[in-house]
Amino acid sequence: QKAIKIAMLYGAIAALIQPLSGDILAKETAATQPLKLAAMEAHFETEAGASLLIGGWPDTSNETVSYGIKIPYLLSILAYGDPQATVQGLKDFDRELWPPVALVHLSFQVMVGIGTLMAAIAALFLWLRWKQPDRLWAIWFLRLLTIATPLGFIAVEAGWFVTELGRQPWIIYGIMKTKDALTPMPGLWLPFSLFFGVYLLLAFLVTYLMVRQVKAIPDSYQQSAAKETSHA
Repeated sequence: QKAIKIAMLYGAIAALIQPLSGDILAKETAATQPLKLAAMEAHFETEAGASLLIGGWPDTSNETVSYGIKIPYLLSILAYGDPQATVQGLKDFDRELWPPVALVHLSFQVMVGIGTLMAAIAALFLWLRWKQPDRLWAIWFLRLLTIATPLGFIAVEAGWFVTELGRQPWIIYGIMKTKDALTPMPGLWLPFSLFFGVYLLLAFLVTYLMVRQVKAIPDSYQQSAAKETSHA
């Protein structure tokens, strides 16, 4: 219980201030890499008072987005702090310079969606700790924390997808393309396979040890109860 309280307190603070960091990065991206921003939002047309897109499936062939929800003016506000600011669209750039729009957009949606969910869980934790501290140990809340445990890792990986795919085809934005910086390196399969095997082994060992420790908990309780009974 002490470990959960400490971890959740710090996690809650981080989750709730994360949108501030995201806002700073969004404005920096709009200023320095407008094409990446357009890909993140699947924003095809340059427009003033641009809408923020939630969800949606980009179709680069027809330059449309299906099933998305648009919030008017919010993209302009997040990118430039002005509801009437003009946000460049993908069509302003040569098509050969477009990153993989669908992957960048979906990765961005996963990252933001998980961040929002974790902020909601953090807010729920703080509210329960303030108003109903006993319910922190309710089975439904503990199960919620268990389900949410891997989400932070998924959000980080999705964020790296946005960062690395979003700047393609550039390795140095606007200066050098990735294909021009590529150095052929034969035999990479060997170290890759070795690292993959090591991490697979570590994952197995950690899982085995965790399961063993959890299974040992009821036995330790039974032994403790038996000792107390014998002393009595």
